[in-house]
Amino acid sequence: MKPIYILWIAIIGIAIAILVSTSGDAGSYATFAEATEAAAGGSDKSYHVAGKLLKQGDRIVDLTYDPVKDPNLCTFSLKDQAGNVRRVVYFQPKPQDIERSDVIVVVGKAKGADFVADKLILKCPSKYQEGGKNPFPDAEAQQRKA
Repeated sequence: MKPIYILWIAIIGIAIAILVSTSGDAGSYATFAEATEAAAGGSDKSYHVAGKLLKQGDRIVDLTYDPVKDPNLCTFSLKDQAGNVRRVVYFQPKPQDIERSDVIVVVGKAKGADFVADKLILKCPSKYQEGGKNPFPDAEAQQRKA
């Protein structure tokens, strides 16, 4: 067998090994109930749970963050897509735009009655969708002319 063929087989093998090893790290979207059930079964897998903050007006219900007492602890309540409400514990500083977020995706594991998040993904409303207003009215007028 020619050395070039052996080299190509080795490159393909390495590429397949990289794909297989990284696919195991990808989290799964779930509800709090599914993450809790998996944790009770002994799973150490991280889950992505999408949900909305509980708000009263502009104030987030159950948001606790005291940078003087502990700057790396932020807790809040989140309602997942199935309607389950769970307290989320995040051992990082409070994200800057958490109040403006429409949807938050928490990545982590269920531990007891809490969901411990390793990462937060904030989905903020688009500035281009405010009030259904087109931010580029001149471009729309030019399209109608064409």
